[in-house]
Amino acid sequence: MIVYDKLWATMEEKGITQYKLIRCYGISAGQISRLKKNQYVSTHTIEVFCRILDCRVEDIMEYKK
Repeated sequence: MIVYDKLWATMEEKGITQYKLIRCYGISAGQISRLKKNQYVSTHTIEVFCRILDCRVEDIMEYKK
């Protein structure tokens, strides 16, 4: 299972809020909701988050059995 727990820590570290993602970067509330529920998001979405947060994929998501 892919989990996005690290995303929220990375966002806090970088000073990026969910509100800022929606208002300033055009991320949909639906995508954020999917990430909160550890549901599928496209690799494009992950790439966008890496660009916004200036981080690596490992800083956003991880695989757990």
